[in-house]
Amino acid sequence: MTYIKAYIGVLLGFFAIDIFWITWVVRPMYDREVPGMLRADPLVGAALAFYLLYVAGIVYFAIVPALRNGGMKVALLNGAVYGGLAYATYAFTNYAVLEGWTFNLVIADVAWGIVLSAVCAACGLLAARIGAPAG
Repeated sequence: MTYIKAYIGVLLGFFAIDIFWITWVVRPMYDREVPGMLRADPLVGAALAFYLLYVAGIVYFAIVPALRNGGMKVALLNGAVYGGLAYATYAFTNYAVLEGWTFNLVIADVAWGIVLSAVCAACGLLAARIGAPAG
């Protein structure tokens, strides 16, 4: 049950924060940096698959170790590292193969992956601890 609570906590946090980021930052930034690349109607199934899998990664790589032996610092650090590596994979690959992909997008995406994943790992750890004995 602890891991289910963690997963739900990460998923809710990730979805809420990322929707804000996509709506208010990414869409205008991508329209400016790489005009015409964004779909008018995103593929919801592909986005859902990403969210479900990525959240599982945060639970596995950040929250499980934090619950075992480290608490919030471990969750934040492991979430940040996981997010940085995952988002860097996306951003640097795009930079390498997509005409017009800018280094500004690389920096923004990697920084966002670090912050978002660390914050969501903290959300998941807090959710996992709901109802757990203090100690």
